[in-house]
Amino acid sequence: MVDINSNEPIGYIVGGGLKEGFRIRLTVPADRVQEGSFVVCENGRFHYYGLITDLQLGSTDPRFADEKSDRLQPAIQQALLGKTLYTTLMMYPTLLMDTGPEFGTAERAEWDDRVANNLETPGPKPVKTVPAHHAEVRQANEADVAQIFGGEGDGMFVVGHTIEQGYPVRLDLKKFVKRSSGIFGATGTGKSFLTRMVLAGLMLEDVAAALVFDMHNEYAFDDTDTDRMVTVRGLRSLFGSSKVQVAALGKGAMVRGKSPDFTLEIALKDFQTSDIELLSQALNLTDTAGVTLNALVRSFNENWFAEFMKLEPGAVETDPESGKTFPADNSVAAWARQNNVHEKAAEALHRKLAVIYDKPYVVERPAQDFVTEIVDKLENGRHVILGFGEYDNDLDYLLVSNILTRRIRQHWVRKTERHKTHGDAAPRPLLIAIEEAHKLLNPQLSGQTAFGIIARELRKYFVTLLVVDQRPSGIDDEVMSQLGTRITGWLGDEDDIRAVLTGLAGRDQLRGMLARLQEKEEVLLLGWGVKMPIPVRSRRYDETFYEEMKGRKTSTPPPKSEDIDEWFSYG
Repeated sequence: MVDINSNEPIGYIVGGGLKEGFRIRLTVPADRVQEGSFVVCENGRFHYYGLITDLQLGSTDPRFADEKSDRLQPAIQQALLGKTLYTTLMMYPTLLMDTGPEFGTAERAEWDDRVANNLETPGPKPVKTVPAHHAEVRQANEADVAQIFGGEGDGMFVVGHTIEQGYPVRLDLKKFVKRSSGIFGATGTGKSFLTRMVLAGLMLEDVAAALVFDMHNEYAFDDTDTDRMVTVRGLRSLFGSSKVQVAALGKGAMVRGKSPDFTLEIALKDFQTSDIELLSQALNLTDTAGVTLNALVRSFNENWFAEFMKLEPGAVETDPESGKTFPADNSVAAWARQNNVHEKAAEALHRKLAVIYDKPYVVERPAQDFVTEIVDKLENGRHVILGFGEYDNDLDYLLVSNILTRRIRQHWVRKTERHKTHGDAAPRPLLIAIEEAHKLLNPQLSGQTAFGIIARELRKYFVTLLVVDQRPSGIDDEVMSQLGTRITGWLGDEDDIRAVLTGLAGRDQLRGMLARLQEKEEVLLLGWGVKMPIPVRSRRYDETFYEEMKGRKTSTPPPKSEDIDEWFSYG
């Protein structure tokens, strides 16, 4: 690679434009530059920042490219390379920085005054012009990376390092939590480790409260990395109970064999008919189930679930005179007749709802209001991880996460309205992390779940999502377009790549870069939390990271090439 301590040019502009990118004639060996490199073009007072998206071989005369030159003298062969035979790069320009007129001039003083009064924006800002022919291009140095991705400071979290030079790339967590975001990657690319790191950074910087729906019980307590057979620290282990609280479903529940800080139970009156309709596929409900559910609400109001389950399916009485049987007063069939509902449909729904009713964590009268318990912790400086313990199937995950999120969302909306109307204190920003997001935010369900509403509308109420998924193509396109920051590892499916780039400028240039990420160590940062897209080598989730989370600042760059085999075994 190019000497990382050097500002020497690697080439110069020979063509291109805003849409196709800038074409650069390379003046160093092609193997010293790679796709995704962060480069800078300085042209007078303007600095253009961008990424290398393609490398192409060219020649001034096709005959020299088609025929091998090994019969020529070495000096002549060398003369051909870089002159007659050359390499061009395509630079995708992302940002422009105006450094202003020359220092000491009257124009500079006037420009400084305009900047001070917010009448001039030096940048970085979108590129709307082009540099001159033959303007030199160089690799970005550490100052350039810090200029664009920030230096050490409040809310700035190192998520990785530039792939070639190893300079730290920081995520602005304060911006990150202001819009919903996503972490994506195919199975085995280290999504869970990356999610742990981002959540740990959020907890360390305390920029928002985090509510994590931990479907596979991965985030709270220590786990084992099966690739390296080493212990991986959980977020509860890193930060302790004073900062991270672990909840579990049902009285006496355990998470990975450990006792949680508190347990949750769902009251029957917390169920809405929409919660049941959300489970239509899991419960194998028919089209008539909606009609029956609506009739139940008309009959029993908010106690519809408890009262319906008290009815007895198949209960009959016998007329002593005629000997004929008829539905008993406390039977499902009798209720169905009274409410003009199909008897068989009502009994089928009763039978299917028993699957939920019999869950140990579903009770008629919980010992306490679980939402109040969680909200109190989130509002008072703690983060909550809900482990699903033995209930790690789709039905439990869809049901519990949707009900809990809906009620917490309602609380945040009420508190925000009081803040706007009466001047009360604003609620603490809340980030809700969900795994297997395509099961909650697919096109069929995104309009029904609390998560779909949050992704589309709740930013103004201080609530955002962190969606974690290996199949972003399964998430509704409208929801994907609302995700501000996207951190994505390698994706092998073209539909998943398309989904991750939905709604982003320059997606054609970024598509190939995303498809060619290393499967383990590299991720692409996109969107709101970073000023420009950039591929990085993600940090290790290791002892060095743990020490930083304890307040001992470190920022170890990624391993050198000789350590890469060990790196690939991670995550």
